[in-house]
Amino acid sequence: MFATWFGCGLSPKAPGTVGTLGAIPLFWILATQLPPVSYLAATVIFSALAIFVAHIHELHSPTHDEPQFVMDEVAGFLVTMAWVPATPLAIVVGFVVFRFFDIVKPFPISYIDRKVEGGVGTVADDLVAGILGNVVMQLLLQNGVSL
Repeated sequence: MFATWFGCGLSPKAPGTVGTLGAIPLFWILATQLPPVSYLAATVIFSALAIFVAHIHELHSPTHDEPQFVMDEVAGFLVTMAWVPATPLAIVVGFVVFRFFDIVKPFPISYIDRKVEGGVGTVADDLVAGILGNVVMQLLLQNGVSL
């Protein structure tokens, strides 16, 4: 259930996108119920759990980073949205920004995706996409974009 994020990864089309959509309720709960430092701690704990689940999933899978494993997208989206207001516009912008980095995979994401194996490799490229996404979100906020 965690690996597919409660079935999101079983979508026949765009499971990563559906998995990211499935991350929105978790983001909303964490962002509206926790102070920023606790949100970040929860994101770190979730990311560590995602690496562990990815490792277990890969032990029983024929290939690395199978499309139905979308817990990495959830972790990456949580990183993108750290210190970002929980507003509908911010969620949409964060979703688009994270999906851009996750799909296009500019360096160093592409390098990590190709070279790092195991559970760490499955999740790390999405965490880096989340970090780059968060940089974009923070730049938007710092430059007066109202999210």
